[in-house]
Amino acid sequence: MLRFVVRRLLQVIPTLLLLSMLVFAWLRSLPGGPATALLGDRATPEGIAELNRMMGLDQPIWVQYGRFLGRVATGDFGTSSITGQPVIDELGRALPATIELSIAALVIAVGLGIPLGYVAARYRGRPLDVATVIGTLVGVAVPVFFLGYVLKDVFAVDLGWFPPSGRQSVAVDATNVTGFAVLDGFLTREFDASLDALSHLVLPALTLATIPLAVIVRITRASVLDVLGSDFVRTANSKGLAPGTVRGRHVLRNALLPVSTTIGLQVGLLLAGAVLTERVFVWGGIGTLLADAITLRDYPRLQAVLLLGALIYVLVNLLVDLSYAIIDPRVRLS
Repeated sequence: MLRFVVRRLLQVIPTLLLLSMLVFAWLRSLPGGPATALLGDRATPEGIAELNRMMGLDQPIWVQYGRFLGRVATGDFGTSSITGQPVIDELGRALPATIELSIAALVIAVGLGIPLGYVAARYRGRPLDVATVIGTLVGVAVPVFFLGYVLKDVFAVDLGWFPPSGRQSVAVDATNVTGFAVLDGFLTREFDASLDALSHLVLPALTLATIPLAVIVRITRASVLDVLGSDFVRTANSKGLAPGTVRGRHVLRNALLPVSTTIGLQVGLLLAGAVLTERVFVWGGIGTLLADAITLRDYPRLQAVLLLGALIYVLVNLLVDLSYAIIDPRVRLS
């Protein structure tokens, strides 16, 4: 088990290095370049050349990459050309908002997706199964931003059940400890602030969870159907094991392997969907930073957000790989 964990941790290093090369090379290949973006309308050939010299962009590409890696290793991602603030500080303020939203969406997707997929497979061909399949198709087909606006208009504007935007009401004087609005309310015993943050979290989390939920339901259903037809399940039933034991120990546990892989892959979709969801609900997280960086060509911020997204994606998939060792004992032995 320990050898497996160490081997997977070591594989993360070259993966992150390769991703950093791709991000660095892609940003340097964009038309205009950082100097043009910084100078804007004041850009002249002489000004661009001078700024490139000051920023070290006139050096060979491998020299620039080496300096870039050195700065990243110390947590220095440069200064945002939009706000003039260190990018690492902006990430520190925005990251808790996106993590809070993504965790809530993932809890909804996993908490509903696995039971729904299992029940649909168990009652295959019945009305519940048909309704689940149709519902998942609709969930995958509806664009995130469209669903967000629909939920916002119906449940926030028309019915007034939930706040339309933001993370907390202006009237709530909440103490900021970790940046996670719901958690901070519990830590400081300001439970009204936690409830207010939860009410703001409902609609964005439901919007963001729609596609992962639909995918997890479909994968769970297909995986359970595959396991139900296995010889070891028929053997377990013929030995007279209790139905609950067969379902929990033999069916669901073996069916969870592909579901775990799917959950890890869905994290990438959550990060991508967060860009649109945060825009609709004015959430103020990493997605908002990324959208502004693309629109205003803020290269330092864009570079940092892309690397941070890649790091989160790699680490989550590492956790998924480690979960194999818990779900499937054969992984521990290999």
